Amino acid sequence: MFRIKQVLISVVAVLLICGSAGAQVVNGQAAPDFTLTDSNGQKHSLSDYKGKFVVLEWFNPDCPFVKKHYNSGNMPQLQKEYTLKGVIWLSINSSAPGKQGSYTPQGFNQFVKDKGAFPTAILLDTDGKVGHLYDAQTTPHMFVVDPKGILIYQGAIDDVPSADIADVKTAKNYVKAALDAAMNGEPVSMAITKSYGCSVKY
Repeated sequence: MFRIKQVLISVVAVLLICGSAGAQVVNGQAAPDFTLTDSNGQKHSLSDYKGKFVVLEWFNPDCPFVKKHYNSGNMPQLQKEYTLKGVIWLSINSSAPGKQGSYTPQGFNQFVKDKGAFPTAILLDTDGKVGHLYDAQTTPHMFVVDPKGILIYQGAIDDVPSADIADVKTAKNYVKAALDAAMNGEPVSMAITKSYGCSVKY
């Protein structure tokens, strides 16, 4: 009983935190459209992918928490698994020029190659407008949009907020759970969580 109360208190706390942060995106409502250029010079709009599931992943290659998920193979594996199922995976970098995680387009492409990653595209948000639009606070910070363009998940990648690679094996992956449920026509049981990681370097 005590454990259940703790969980309920944690859920309420997360909801209060997210509500008080002034987040501009709300689960169950349309995800705001945006247009960004990728690391190959191509433009992508969220609305281009209506009819498909879309994952938005805020990332910073130099953040220890991001390194945990890429060096362990966790993020590349997720990307590959779901892009092969038709999911669009957009990795967004909102680091301002000169700040941690700000790479050249060629640098991002090399990162993808080195890590064996499988995003649909690496999107460059150097002025931070899209990051602020979504109130992206950490790297990683994850969002899932359904084929109707409705936001169905936002928050952490999993339930173990550490930078330790070993923790990947025992963590519950919220993004995987959300995608699996929604793709099977089921409700997302944990639709909002508190993201963890490095602060986005706006």
